[in-house]
Amino acid sequence: MIRLNPEQLVFVTERHLATLTTLRPDGTPHVVPVAFTWDADAGVARITTNRSSFKARHAVPGPDGGEPRAALCQVAGGRWITLEGTIAVSEDADEIADAVARYARRYRQLGPNPDRIVLRVTVDKVMASTYMAS
Repeated sequence: MIRLNPEQLVFVTERHLATLTTLRPDGTPHVVPVAFTWDADAGVARITTNRSSFKARHAVPGPDGGEPRAALCQVAGGRWITLEGTIAVSEDADEIADAVARYARRYRQLGPNPDRIVLRVTVDKVMASTYMAS
């Protein structure tokens, strides 16, 4: 499991947006701005989104059954961090509630949304600006 160092951990808890890159079925990148939260205990980044979003569609296993991958990249001035790993959809009510609570602490309170799901990125690679490198 990935553990972020203290500088990286501070950076992913500050109020910044990131880009999420997933792959379309034809292999081309789909890059969108997202808000995310970091779960240090699980080594997981979570993004809340609508069930029908393209990013959610890209987070399901392909015809070969392989786990889809994603990259989150947060940039602020000269600081940056990229979190890469497998991405999966969660419709678990407890995980959605936890993700919404984490989102509220980092960004703002979300309103009710019956179509909300969670995209879970299980991080296995971290890249960062030099001063934050492990």
